[in-house]
Amino acid sequence: MSFSSTAAFIWSVADLLRGDYKQSDYGKVILPFTLLRRLECVLEPTRADVLAEYQARKDLGIALDVFLTKKAGQSFYNISRFTLSTLLADPANLCHNLETLITDFSPNAREIFERYKFTEQLAYLDESNLLYKTVEKFATVDLHPDAISNHQMGLVFEELIRRFAEASNETAGEHFTPRDIVRLTTSLIFIGDDSVLTKAGIVRSLYDPTAGTGGFLSSGSEYVYEMNPKAKLVTFGQELNPESYAICKADMLIKGQDVANIKYGNTLSDDQLYDKKFDYMLSNPPFGVEWKKVEKEVKKEQLEKGFGGRFGPGLPRVSDGSLLFLLHLISKMRPKSEGGSRIGIILNGSPLFTGGAGSGESEIRRYILENDLLEGIVAMPTDMFFNTGISTYIWILSNHKAPERKGKVQLVNATGMGESMRKSLGSKRKELKEPAIDEITRIYGAFEESKVCKIFDTTDFGYRRITVERPVIEEGKVVMTKGKPKPDTSLRDNENIPLSENIQTYFKREVLPHVPDAWISEDKKHIDPKDGKIGIVGYEIPFNRHFYEYTPPRSLHEIDTELDGITKEILDLLNEVHS
Repeated sequence: MSFSSTAAFIWSVADLLRGDYKQSDYGKVILPFTLLRRLECVLEPTRADVLAEYQARKDLGIALDVFLTKKAGQSFYNISRFTLSTLLADPANLCHNLETLITDFSPNAREIFERYKFTEQLAYLDESNLLYKTVEKFATVDLHPDAISNHQMGLVFEELIRRFAEASNETAGEHFTPRDIVRLTTSLIFIGDDSVLTKAGIVRSLYDPTAGTGGFLSSGSEYVYEMNPKAKLVTFGQELNPESYAICKADMLIKGQDVANIKYGNTLSDDQLYDKKFDYMLSNPPFGVEWKKVEKEVKKEQLEKGFGGRFGPGLPRVSDGSLLFLLHLISKMRPKSEGGSRIGIILNGSPLFTGGAGSGESEIRRYILENDLLEGIVAMPTDMFFNTGISTYIWILSNHKAPERKGKVQLVNATGMGESMRKSLGSKRKELKEPAIDEITRIYGAFEESKVCKIFDTTDFGYRRITVERPVIEEGKVVMTKGKPKPDTSLRDNENIPLSENIQTYFKREVLPHVPDAWISEDKKHIDPKDGKIGIVGYEIPFNRHFYEYTPPRSLHEIDTELDGITKEILDLLNEVHS
């Protein structure tokens, strides 16, 4: 049975649930039962040995985890005498015995079912007279590793997660990134590393600080597996939502990953992998979500650790925490001497340009660009996500750029490459088909300018904001103070001068012809604190401006002709009504 037909068979349990469960809640039953059956099948060959070991040592008063995991030959175990099949022999006590079976898992597996609140689902299924039928159905599914490998089982689980997310698409966007976007972002961060990933015995790490249900971690594993089945990608993640965390952890357990690498909690206020660095990182943090709940912890870290922590470059406004996740990822990059790292993160439009010179957002962009970390940005079509239709962008960062990319930033406009879907899923009305993903990846990898691809120097996005003063004039005379003209604050203005331009040359060309009595302020507050030069340095990335195409207005003759035609149609319709 193929992975898709296995997934379809498992999802058919939904037929049992229809009427008693909302469609969006099917996954709360189907996903944990799938996990339970898989774990049971994986543990079957060593089940008797584990039970014997437990019986022999249970009264010794010592921790048994090491002994039992060794006997199980897995990172988890179960000491229950029950299986799904044997549970059916005692229908009257089915719910109680099934809860006991769950309790008898090792803590790392049991926690997943606890996060699912699985016992609540079992009680509800029991009350609805659905529990026996559900257990009976899952007991017949062969999910033994001999029948379906870890890789195939991962595909099954991912397919179930996708169906679950699509069934509940109104809220899924918070925790589930559509597969087409996942695939594109994954392709972009692995691009150029093919020669490394195809080496024998290669081991690499992948991290997602906003792991959701584990889509990025699954896609990364799948990508590497396709390139080199013998390569090992070790996955790490952290997730705040308990149900999504449970799904992600279950997915990793099914794939044979170490589930201790999947952490629960808020990444910004409680980084549980603070001492780790990673080869690859992927993230789709929530768009435009405020970080007021963690403001105290974040500001404390910045104050106490500065650049030794995660938030040294600056803090964005409290209304949008996207750039905090980007800084978090940058802090996890391996040093270039150790091979460096690549990051793919999906952001909305505001991190490109929000905040003027000296603001937290601008200072973060400044840090990224002046340290030559930004490799490229890909603009995606609108209407790509389940819960929003806004414009989104994939940022690719690297601290080991190819020689031709050093000091450069590539912008790719893929906004026109999405195809309309036959059926919308929430706000998701467009998708990127495989040929489009391949084409975007090819364009990005080619690193050549075209209609949809522009290449810039990192300094092209920087500017100096100078303050232009004009004098107070009373009775036709300039008012002086301490031997200098007194500035009129009501006439004060600012000019943003590209970093590539000389300030004085620009000022003489663009300002003095219009206001001959103006001068550039040399006040301390108008001097950049980092380089001590006149003008505060700012950075912004006006993506759309670089791809704007001017469309000339239609001629008056063309408009008049069209109006005449429309007027004639209206008159003809009116004549038909009156006749």
